Amino acid sequence: MGIDQRSDQGDISATVRGNEDGGRVLLTDGTGVVMRRLRPGDREAVRALYAEMPLDDRYLRFFTAAPADPARVAAAMLDRGGVAIGAFRGRDLIGVGNYSSAAQGEDPELAVAVSHAEQHKGIASLLLEHLVAAAAAAGIRRLTADVLLINHEMLRVIADSGYRVSRARVGDVVHVVLHLPRGADEDYVGAVVEREATADVPSLQPLLAPRSVVVVGAGRRPGSVGRIVLRSIVSGGFTGSVFAVNPGASVIGGVPCHRSVSELPEGIDLAVLCVPAQAVPEAADECGRRGIRALLVLTAGVTRDRELAGGLAAALIRHGMRMAGPNCLGLSNTDPAVRLQATFGPQVTTGEVGVAAQSGGVAIALTTELDRIGLGTTTVLSTGDATDVNGDDMLLWWAADGRTRAAVLYLESLPRPHQFARLARRLSRRMPIVAIRSGSSAAAQAAAATHTAATATPRVFRDALLAQSGVLAVDELTTVPGLLAVLCRQPAPAGRRVAILSNAGGAGVLAAEACARSDLIVAHFTAVTCDALAGLLPSGAAVANPVDATATVSAATFGRAVDVLLGAPDVDAVIVLTVATAAGDPLLDLAAAGNAEKPVVAVRLGQAVRLAGPTAAGRTAGSPEAVPVYGEPGDAVRALAAAADRADWLRSSSAPAPPPSGVHAPQAETIVAEALATQPAGCWLTPPAAVELVRAAGVPVAATDVVDGVEAAVAGWRRIGGPVAVKADVQGVLHKSHVGGVRTGLDSADQVSRAVRDFRDRFGSELRGVVVQPMIEPGPE
Repeated sequence: MGIDQRSDQGDISATVRGNEDGGRVLLTDGTGVVMRRLRPGDREAVRALYAEMPLDDRYLRFFTAAPADPARVAAAMLDRGGVAIGAFRGRDLIGVGNYSSAAQGEDPELAVAVSHAEQHKGIASLLLEHLVAAAAAAGIRRLTADVLLINHEMLRVIADSGYRVSRARVGDVVHVVLHLPRGADEDYVGAVVEREATADVPSLQPLLAPRSVVVVGAGRRPGSVGRIVLRSIVSGGFTGSVFAVNPGASVIGGVPCHRSVSELPEGIDLAVLCVPAQAVPEAADECGRRGIRALLVLTAGVTRDRELAGGLAAALIRHGMRMAGPNCLGLSNTDPAVRLQATFGPQVTTGEVGVAAQSGGVAIALTTELDRIGLGTTTVLSTGDATDVNGDDMLLWWAADGRTRAAVLYLESLPRPHQFARLARRLSRRMPIVAIRSGSSAAAQAAAATHTAATATPRVFRDALLAQSGVLAVDELTTVPGLLAVLCRQPAPAGRRVAILSNAGGAGVLAAEACARSDLIVAHFTAVTCDALAGLLPSGAAVANPVDATATVSAATFGRAVDVLLGAPDVDAVIVLTVATAAGDPLLDLAAAGNAEKPVVAVRLGQAVRLAGPTAAGRTAGSPEAVPVYGEPGDAVRALAAAADRADWLRSSSAPAPPPSGVHAPQAETIVAEALATQPAGCWLTPPAAVELVRAAGVPVAATDVVDGVEAAVAGWRRIGGPVAVKADVQGVLHKSHVGGVRTGLDSADQVSRAVRDFRDRFGSELRGVVVQPMIEPGPE
């Protein structure tokens, strides 16, 4: 299950539909409230909110110090149509927003009120956001509000909302019109992201940068998880206070130990829970009652148990805590002001890469290699089952921490893909993000579900989302350090033209082939470049690209050849490949290649490790020490291609996206409205409706016939005039091929007839119809 912490579109949609429990969102002070549709039973809470408003607040809301009776206000809000949404802290209603039903031809009027003690925390902005989402879902295109000119706070909320706003002053009142966007609006999306960042980052402070930590379940046995984590925190030099909870000890590993959470001093930020799964909900609730602000739950076996998961979720919501886990390895923050190593994995060294991984093993493998090559890490979080804090939160954290220069994600699922996309796109403009793909195959999806209870996002959708967000996707863990060595320490290439220089001709050929596979261009040198190389290199050298400097070239001459290539106007990047010979190792004098304007990658054939260097943190991009040295040409080329891909994306992402052609929004809205009219909770569209919706969105679709029998299916094949695919339309079946509901390559009346009869035998009365489509040439879906 998931704990709704943010105001992303998915959470808003749940609130708009009237979700009984609502969604939990974060305020700018890092605390949480629950937003949900108000019901008739909330009338007394609404009345109390208005009754307790100070006179100044009443005046700003009602333009008079003596508004109508609060009970009548509550009745008008809840009983006369429109939408009302409340913000609850526990059982207390602390803010309400509503828009009223409007007469034909008029725009609904919205209003927002927030408890005086809870103002200036972003509640009004969140209420406005939810109201607009509700109005947009109802097909409303404009909302109006009359705001007193002196009500600067509400006018600022509206101005900062990201919507297109019209204003007209009438005396001391400002008449405001909010124009609701039909689709994603960049200004609005940007405003939402800023609001999320403002609220999310402070809420993560007690978890990722706490001032005090307690390990609950710190065992006396040296090999227990709790004892290992406690030892790691202490030996890692945590700058804050450390406590432990164990009912049978007064001191563990030199740390003061308390018998229970209730005996702990007040004001502790983070509790690390290392207790059995059955004890997790109660331990979480005890932590909340003691005022602990965040949890790191290492225990496995909680998420799959509905009762335990529900109890843990209730404790988080009840006490407003953030949580990483359950079922996680822990977290590390190498900030010198924090130095937290709350993990039972190996300790990590300070550096510049942020890591978030659902798998603890993946996190260990990544951080070990990043430490080895000198890149190190800033914050490492094993998200585990990611019930609350996930990759989205880490994107916001890294954007704000001022230390992270690159990010790596291993996510087995994307529970909020639209939110992830907008956050990743925002951060990608500032730093490279690398995602390790998983769950592409049926076997991997099943493994992900077993591992972290995650439902893997379909590959086609996920890859498109990552590409549009500027995220570099890879399939192998071992690829990541090689990419980061270039992305973090080398300048971005201005284009895809590559010069290849080697002291072994065969190595240059291998690199040229790898460039072709990665869409890099083997540059065509000008006569000036060729002449410069010819005058420099030994006789017998090949000066056309790839350049063979011969096995007898000296290191100094080889280095000067690199300088020539870096200075060539027709070269965007240089790949250097060497083998050690009796004449020496040309890489030893690569110091001459210290050009900070173009990237250089090196390959030393036969070296023992896949990647050697950069070997120390803090070296500047373009310095010779920053040149990564690979063991294989393919690895070097892939890293350089990733840098070129990122540079291409950065150039293209700044340009506004062209409006899609062929889109018929009213037709699409009609199709969706007709489906929801019969099934308001949502449903899967029938094949004809699905095809029409996709066509309305401007997406080309293969000709599709939906028929009800053998003769009609054969007639459809004859109309198409070639091989067809025949698919069963069965109630409740989404993946037709999994149940034998697809036949392809049929090109005769007999084959089509047999397929339809087989569907009838297989599915019986559940068969609603048969889909007939022409076979299409193989290619991307």
